[in-house]
Amino acid sequence: MDSRDEQAGVAAATGRPLDRRAELSEFLRSRRARLQPEDVGLTAFGRHRRVPGLRREELAQLAGVSVAYYTRLEQGNGRNVSAEVLDSIARALRLTDAEHAHLTHLAKPKAHKKKPVAPQQQVRPALRQLLATLEGVPAYVVGRRAEILAWNGTAAALFGDWAELPAVERNWARLVFLRPDYRELFVDWEQKAIDIVCALRMDAGCDPDDARLSALVGELSVKSEEFRRLWATHDVKEKSHGVKRLRHPLVGDLALHFESFRLTDGSDRSLVTYHAEPGSASAESLRLLASWGTDATRAATR
Repeated sequence: MDSRDEQAGVAAATGRPLDRRAELSEFLRSRRARLQPEDVGLTAFGRHRRVPGLRREELAQLAGVSVAYYTRLEQGNGRNVSAEVLDSIARALRLTDAEHAHLTHLAKPKAHKKKPVAPQQQVRPALRQLLATLEGVPAYVVGRRAEILAWNGTAAALFGDWAELPAVERNWARLVFLRPDYRELFVDWEQKAIDIVCALRMDAGCDPDDARLSALVGELSVKSEEFRRLWATHDVKEKSHGVKRLRHPLVGDLALHFESFRLTDGSDRSLVTYHAEPGSASAESLRLLASWGTDATRAATR
């Protein structure tokens, strides 16, 4: 973690907003550093290159902008940059759709009116009812800052009885980076950690003035070396489906498919569900957990 990231962590720990200009600068530097000239059809001249990845001059050439213009942008000055120029730079940097959106959020922030901070993100009663009807299917609603907002009994049996935690601790980032039992629960803990950090980066790009997010980043930067390392990569991505392998203390190994559905009510919340292949050992283990309910998680911790 370099000094810039350390300073960002210290600033975030105080609850101060993240520096959008610094975020833009570091994001562009990190994306440029991961590309080599041969990756983009350029010839690398000279044996010794002072910087990793592409030079600014090379990136500017690929994007069709002047070196001075790109340099100003990489220094965090995204004022008046056009969507067309951002598209060209995104193509030159081989950005994914999620990275392209993140770049746009950083360079061309939308004007937000100051709103009073609500004590907690709310979940509609009908959505809570839906969770309860998904018997046998672990399901929960996650919001900004990786906050776990609502869940059903099968999710509690699988992941832990979140109702026993203070509201502030019902957060995937805190659970995964600060709780040893969650490190043991996820077989591929590193990938789960990466997914969480990438999602937090997306949130930070959309709203760097979120004091709660800044405080969370600061807390995790202080308490977790792994979080500091992953946060410094500036990686962003959205993962809407996949497979997670878990090692539950009562039923052993499970391979579960997950699906994440973004709610269309403008709330930045998602419904996440897990299921097993029909007839598989994981399906039987999940059935047992669902029948035991939250008693299963309590028994596992005794």
